[in-house]
Amino acid sequence: MSYVVALIGRPNVGKSTLFNRLVGKRLALVDDQPGVTRDLREGDGRIGDLRFRVIDTAGLEAADAESLPGRMRKLTERAVGMADTCLFMIDARAGATPADREVAEVLRKAGADVILLCNKAEGRAADGAHDAWGLGFGEPLPVSAEHGEGMQEIYAALQPRIDAFEAAAAAEEAPDEAEAGRPLQIAVIGRPNAGKSTLVNAIIGEERLLTGPEAGITRDAIGLETTWAGTPVRIFDTAGVRKRARVEEKLEKLSVADALRAVRFAEVVVILMDNASAFETQDLRIADLAEREGRAVVLAISKWDTEMERGTRLAALREMQDRLLPQLSGAPLVTLSALTGRGLDRLHAAVTEIAAIWNMRVTTARLNQWLAARTAAHPPPAPGGRRIRLRYMTQVKARPPSFMISCSRPEDLPESYTRFLVNGLREDFGLKGVPIRIDMKKGDNPYAGKKRPG
Repeated sequence: MSYVVALIGRPNVGKSTLFNRLVGKRLALVDDQPGVTRDLREGDGRIGDLRFRVIDTAGLEAADAESLPGRMRKLTERAVGMADTCLFMIDARAGATPADREVAEVLRKAGADVILLCNKAEGRAADGAHDAWGLGFGEPLPVSAEHGEGMQEIYAALQPRIDAFEAAAAAEEAPDEAEAGRPLQIAVIGRPNAGKSTLVNAIIGEERLLTGPEAGITRDAIGLETTWAGTPVRIFDTAGVRKRARVEEKLEKLSVADALRAVRFAEVVVILMDNASAFETQDLRIADLAEREGRAVVLAISKWDTEMERGTRLAALREMQDRLLPQLSGAPLVTLSALTGRGLDRLHAAVTEIAAIWNMRVTTARLNQWLAARTAAHPPPAPGGRRIRLRYMTQVKARPPSFMISCSRPEDLPESYTRFLVNGLREDFGLKGVPIRIDMKKGDNPYAGKKRPG
């Protein structure tokens, strides 16, 4: 269990900038306009030798409970309750504003442990930091998240808290407590408003991500760790990916790039499609991206609870999958309803099964027996009257399964024969639904450079 630090404050005081600095990566979107962060984003933070879990939150502001800002506020208040310590950030140049005082009241009512930060205090010259004393959280620490100033002061404030937490945790830890396995990395991706955040909330069993009828609510690729039906997972909810021509706003371009980056770092990609409009062009592009990146893919059909003709519709969906996504032949297709929870058990089974296939290794002996039988039944072509020879095969890596074949003339071997081998590997070794890579290497001639006896 990690010490949890939440970044709290009104909009646009630099919470996401500090989050990126603490995790050492540009994981959170940063822009001058307020309200960029909407969900709770988590990451592994560090300052020197201190390690902790850090949560970036939406800006706290007054709003109607049912509105989008109101639902964002509710998530941020949840983060306050989850945190061991809150880093309360204000803008040092503006000083303590009425909005900052409202945030301070929320933190006081929650009984939170608070460290007050005056951000944007480059050069320690910002006069607005002085009235921060009036917020009632002791001495404010002047910092600059953008320039990395004040990190030592944050370290000094956090160190005794984290040391005490770790000492208490060590005392309570059972001596035979098993080491948790590395979580399976899952990205949920799809077009806007397909129900991605609702699905992730259903998997983790609580309302951690903002949902609603408005398209484009999610902007960051939010990574959350949980245990799903006994499987440790880190699951990423991503911004909806729409057609390039429709991606106009700067923030949306950043969000889409963030979603595509999540695909590249995932192990399993769940492509979520609305039942009413599944397998549209953008869905196919997302699936093709996942395949090109070598990820295991699960196709999920959302809002299945609204379907009346389920048997007929499922047959139509499978036909579209086979026709439109031959490069992902055999990928699992799962129907579900995130609202009711039906189908989540099937989704879990599909994700764990496809992850195991993606990690599969086949021995060299089995591969060469298979290659000999395959080429005997269907020999490679013989352009110019000389048969192309496939001499040897081995698996060079998993994730995805990748193979090397020693070939006499790889430049003359048609792509259709490579596809024939890929389809055979899928069928004979159970590698359905995952990308397969085959690299044809020109084999060395054992007689090259030797003199003929004479």
